[in-house]
Amino acid sequence: MKSLDINVVRGHFPAFSEPSLDGQAFFENAGGAYPCRFVTDRLERFYRARKVQPYGPFNASRLAGEEMDEAQTRLAAMMGVASDELSFGPSTTQNVYVLAQAFRQWLSPGDAIVVSEQDHEANAGAWRRLADAGIELREWRIDPETGHLDPAKLEPLLNGAKLVAFPHCSNVVGEINDVAAITAMAHAAGAVVCVDGVSYAPHGLPNVGALGADIYLFSAYKTYGPHQGLMIVRRDLGEQLPNQGHFFNGNHLDKRFTPAGPDHAQVAACAGMADYVDALAASLGVGSDAPEVRATYVHDAMRAREEALLKPLLAYVAGRNDIRVIGPSDARRRAPTVAIAAERSGEALAADLARHGINAGGGDFYAVRPLKAMGVDPSHGVLRLSFVHYTHEDEVARLIAALDQVL
Repeated sequence: MKSLDINVVRGHFPAFSEPSLDGQAFFENAGGAYPCRFVTDRLERFYRARKVQPYGPFNASRLAGEEMDEAQTRLAAMMGVASDELSFGPSTTQNVYVLAQAFRQWLSPGDAIVVSEQDHEANAGAWRRLADAGIELREWRIDPETGHLDPAKLEPLLNGAKLVAFPHCSNVVGEINDVAAITAMAHAAGAVVCVDGVSYAPHGLPNVGALGADIYLFSAYKTYGPHQGLMIVRRDLGEQLPNQGHFFNGNHLDKRFTPAGPDHAQVAACAGMADYVDALAASLGVGSDAPEVRATYVHDAMRAREEALLKPLLAYVAGRNDIRVIGPSDARRRAPTVAIAAERSGEALAADLARHGINAGGGDFYAVRPLKAMGVDPSHGVLRLSFVHYTHEDEVARLIAALDQVL
């Protein structure tokens, strides 16, 4: 398979030709990635020529609705699910909250759910609050040294469990969990699965149909799009859960868990994410295959590039004895999201890096539970260095040189 051409990739992002960002190397992609030009173009066009109530009989309204439907249809096809199994909401945190209210009605006091200690609070807090309704919480704990989420420790928690919630990839540990294998375990025990894909999807859209998860959630603003939460709820589960939307929308799967009206412009702009995947597929020589095939090629090319970029950074930090690197040392097992615990706080290190033109983040990143479990004081925090396929090799070299001075 051809490799991604970094010049072609970066040519699709307005940020890389923005004068105010010149000389800045962006390493806080886990907090939100740059939007691609297809998204910004579609968003501008919608606000300029389509900003009316959609799905009406007049032309601007008709086109607005068609563009919203296009985003839903194309992205769902790329992820191997039916169009109406994908819905949009204001954020992943809000989407999980709405789902948890549906589960609150669906479950009975005494029913058990499994929550992961590795999770970002977006896919943890709302589920944990179900304890207020008499739901039993079972904790799938991480290894306190490595942050690893061991499937063998899940098995004894599954007896009678109704739901298992865990991340595809933690936003501080970085390790990629085997969603397909864990889902198969949970399904064999009769549990449904909710996967937080927020920290994984930026590294290639997942084939949710192949993974088998019942619920899969991620954020468009971290996958080169606008600020929307994307939520896949597979039909078998979605039709069982109580409707959380308007009563007259109860027969529409994609409206059952979106009680508020969507942001029309941002939903329509999400079609630009599909445009971007298709543009990269074309650059790789992948033409008329099915959408999920094109998306898989792009996913694999993104991951291959990220692994190559990640290796020198992991080699550098592994050679230091004054820091603790969270998560695996093997680039194949993790996303390029590298959290470092040091004597100085994460925020102080990020501030120092900023003076070198390195834009990184410091803090707890809403991962208070996993950091505490690994013995890291959340108030002290970690330095998080996160990048994606559009990061340049020269930027990684600059990061390592800056780290050498800052640490």
